[in-house]
Amino acid sequence: MKLQSGQKLVVASHNKGKVREINELINPYGLNAVSAGELGLPEPVEDGDSFAANAIIKAEAAANAAGIPALADDSGIEVHALDGAPGIYSARWGGEQGDFNMAMSRVNDELNAKGITKEEERTANFTCCLALAFPKTEEQMETLVFEGKVYGSLVWPIRGEHGFGYDPMFVAKGETLTFGEMDQTRKHEMSHRANAFALFKKACLVD
Repeated sequence: MKLQSGQKLVVASHNKGKVREINELINPYGLNAVSAGELGLPEPVEDGDSFAANAIIKAEAAANAAGIPALADDSGIEVHALDGAPGIYSARWGGEQGDFNMAMSRVNDELNAKGITKEEERTANFTCCLALAFPKTEEQMETLVFEGKVYGSLVWPIRGEHGFGYDPMFVAKGETLTFGEMDQTRKHEMSHRANAFALFKKACLVD
């Protein structure tokens, strides 16, 4: 199903950083986007076992609550030496307050505990799953999922004040700046979210 210019769409997130990045990606296509936070929609329990499962939970909850299509993002960082942790628990590593400085410190501490201190050994990837869901009234349209990844390594101490989440410690492969230092237009050209969005755009948006 193609989304048309002017069509209303819920960005199913209360995370201001995610909402901002998704809006920057979809704005050129004329969608009338509103966030779940702006609509006062409750946050569903994210008890899925994968990024895709959690994105589907959020998208379907928002679509059914708002009565219009909803686009949800579930994303996080997977540190290879930590067996993919924090993964789907990336936000939870920041505690109840969502303190990503604390989360990044924990990643660094756990890598140090394993004796992994060199940047080239601290490989990681960001993963993003975008899910587009439709209200149940729309002929039981299937929820669509699009996954993107970006690979790189982790630095310490953190660098940069742009982006959000783990951006200040992540350097994409072939780059020298962290996502926290990088111009955000440049980040949008290569990020996990941009890669997932490219698949979403091809399937669901009208150029």
